[in-house]
Amino acid sequence: MSFFGKIFGGKKDDKAPTTGEAIQKLRETEEMLIKKQEFLEKKIELEITTAKKNASKNKRAAIQALKRKKRYEKQLQQIDGTLSTIEMQREALEGANTNTAVLTTMKDAADALKAAHKHMDVDQVHDMMDDIAEQQDVAREISDAISNPVAFGQDVDEDELEKELEELEQEALEDELIKVGPAADDLPAVPEGEVVKPRPAKKVEEDDDMKELENWAS
Repeated sequence: MSFFGKIFGGKKDDKAPTTGEAIQKLRETEEMLIKKQEFLEKKIELEITTAKKNASKNKRAAIQALKRKKRYEKQLQQIDGTLSTIEMQREALEGANTNTAVLTTMKDAADALKAAHKHMDVDQVHDMMDDIAEQQDVAREISDAISNPVAFGQDVDEDELEKELEELEQEALEDELIKVGPAADDLPAVPEGEVVKPRPAKKVEEDDDMKELENWAS
């Protein structure tokens, strides 16, 4: 197998990694490149220190140190670009992984809903609801029949009760009239031109009798 074949996974018919496996490998590569960055940054600082130390004493050594610094900086720049590419690829895979999980969950939910409705028919549901409404009506009629006193022989003629109530009201009215006394309309009429004198008191009647007796004796 060639060198590139080893790097890119060998034969084409090899099983492709899952999104989770690919994301994990990208993260491991990121960590490795970050460590490489830290190593190069330290090397660059070391070469700068060497160049400063030999700037006046050993110009050749100072120039070589600066050349190595330039190479390290170039490598560091390349690693920055690679990290950006890997980061974007990882984010794309993570998004795809999330979408896959969401779609899988939605498909499972759809399958479960389909299975739940498998033995259901819309017409059957309507018929069942009609049966429920009919049974509710029957239950209501049964409740009304149970609460009706007719079933216990207590049926009463409403007209007869109203007639009896009118008679009681008439009796009550007559009792009230007796308590109050005759009305003005029931008194005997007084003849015209005749003055009704007030009835004398009992004592006055006795005085008149005594005078009449004295006149007769004399």
